[in-house]
Amino acid sequence: MTFKEAKCPECGGALQIPDNLEKVICMYCGSEITAAMAVRAAELQAEEDSADPDKFDDYLRIATDRLPGMLLNTEHAFENFKKDKYPGAFRDFCERNDYVMEAIDKGYQLSKDKPEYLRGISSDFVKKVDENLQQIGRKKAIESKLVDYNFIMATYVTPSLLEYGTSSTAALADEILASWKIQFPKTNLGKAGFEEINNGFRKKLCYITTAVCESFGKPDDCYELTLLRSYRDTYLQNQSEGELLIKQYYDIAPTIVKRINKLPDHKEVYLGIWKAYIEPCIRLIEENKNAKCQEVYTKMVMELKEKYK
Repeated sequence: MTFKEAKCPECGGALQIPDNLEKVICMYCGSEITAAMAVRAAELQAEEDSADPDKFDDYLRIATDRLPGMLLNTEHAFENFKKDKYPGAFRDFCERNDYVMEAIDKGYQLSKDKPEYLRGISSDFVKKVDENLQQIGRKKAIESKLVDYNFIMATYVTPSLLEYGTSSTAALADEILASWKIQFPKTNLGKAGFEEINNGFRKKLCYITTAVCESFGKPDDCYELTLLRSYRDTYLQNQSEGELLIKQYYDIAPTIVKRINKLPDHKEVYLGIWKAYIEPCIRLIEENKNAKCQEVYTKMVMELKEKYK
């Protein structure tokens, strides 16, 4: 039997884990932990310990120079955002940018003022994105490109910062989202990790309609949700403005649902959404009035965005 060097993610205790076990109990704090997480924690600690003090400027340069490219240079993000493609596309994204994450974390470990270090990277990141947008010139073109960037931020950049698994990259995700909101106040980016997003494919990412149906006690495979998902996949995404609408929906829908769920009368709110938007959409789909349904669907997204932004 061979053993792997590991570290408890809960208490930081050094461990040696048999390579044939998937879960272990930490001998120090008693927490049940997965072997993979414990081994990864040890690897990250080794990376932190290997940070060269003389290379702080190099780490910072990589972070500030390369982090914006993770957003600006990502191609085919929407095309790859499908159940069978997204996991592989996300893994490739993380592997390509692993050196950026490593530089961010090593610079963080060496920085004398860690909050300021993260604020500086975040500010520079958002500034470069804005400069890129302003070069486009036309207002509508800028708005369209910002929708694309919001989508990539939500599905690749932010999840990759969380996936790397260090306190520095997780804190940077928070800093970037805060700076993004200040620079682009009409956006409502949420913070979700890869697993949360990937698990969302089971519900076809119909956040609002799923939340409404769940409030009525309807199952995930109920008639209404199945019909609406089929409409989205077979009609809406094939329309000229369908892709843009779906991107906007994905950008704002999780935030809308979270805010409604916090309301004391959230069930009444969902009932209102059902009557005003979802029930008419279902009727229109049944009558094969797909274009009219798209109008109602668009109205729902825009009006709920305005109300719960």
